[in-house]
Amino acid sequence: MHSEKAYQDPDLCRALLQRLKNTLDGRSLRFMEVCGTHTVAIFQSGLRSLLPTEVTHLSGPGCPVCVTHDAEVAAFLDLAERDSLILATFGDLLRVPGPGGRSLKHAKAMGARVEMVYSPLDALRLAMAHPGDMVVFLGIGFETTAPAVAATLRTARERGIGNFCVFSLHKLVPPALRTLLEDTENNIEAFLLPGHVSTILGVEPYAFLAQEYHVPGVIGGFEPADILLALCRMAECLQKPSVVNAYPRAVDNAGNSRARALLEEVFQPSDALWRGLGRIAQSGLALRPQYADMDAVQRLGISLPHVPPLPGCRCGDVLKGRIAPPQCPLFAKKCTPSEPVGPCMVSTEGSCAAYYKYTER
Repeated sequence: MHSEKAYQDPDLCRALLQRLKNTLDGRSLRFMEVCGTHTVAIFQSGLRSLLPTEVTHLSGPGCPVCVTHDAEVAAFLDLAERDSLILATFGDLLRVPGPGGRSLKHAKAMGARVEMVYSPLDALRLAMAHPGDMVVFLGIGFETTAPAVAATLRTARERGIGNFCVFSLHKLVPPALRTLLEDTENNIEAFLLPGHVSTILGVEPYAFLAQEYHVPGVIGGFEPADILLALCRMAECLQKPSVVNAYPRAVDNAGNSRARALLEEVFQPSDALWRGLGRIAQSGLALRPQYADMDAVQRLGISLPHVPPLPGCRCGDVLKGRIAPPQCPLFAKKCTPSEPVGPCMVSTEGSCAAYYKYTER
């Protein structure tokens, strides 16, 4: 069992870089990562500057805050104005701009009851501490975080806590990958698949990448050697595409059956809106009918309003791999981490924030 530090070893990384160059042998590799942690890791480690010139890195829709749609943000802001209601949310979501540039942070400054939490259980504790108020947890994220929300809902049911509900806007990664591949302008040749999500899913849900689209997919870890090994495996699969688990110390090929069973118990697939990708069929998670009393959409009569996109913001094109962040006319000018216009500059996992922090401007 190696420590994580072993996967930062410079000699190992140099060897993997040489293996990648030898395998490519002058061919191109245009890959997309779909995990915000990978986005940051690739920039933070300096790998982008070390990759062979034949390798093109695209940053995809792997940041939960970034893919949250304008209409969903508008619904958050509408909720914040209701009486006897407390919104519980993760910190990054507080600063995501909605219509008119307003955010939950602005709403809180104007007196809305918006509380930052670190887990859905924190939100449940908030409900227990304020029995006279309805606490709504804003459920965003992918397959990684959804099981914890499901467990919290089951706990609320078991304890008879009636003033807690979830606005479920969770999103599923495999349908988004399919949508990206249907868009031929992206010209994606391979995917670096998300390590955290894959601890839940395992390998099989990605099989369609190779079987239907003839595109390799490699599950990778987050240390420099992990990422380089994943790229080597991608290059080796270009002629005969397959889905590979290059992160076996954390990801079991079968995934986490208990977590998936919990998701199945509480949630059911539903259509969902994605920033940049639009509405994707069966790419979201809605609460099952037996949890309707804790479904904020049904209990509070929430609907998603039609809102125009943020003026000038090209986060959607960044998330699709159509452009790199510096190609957005607002990047590092009107849009900076201190004054973000779009969510890709808000989140620490956003590609615009990574480009701003780790590259020369």
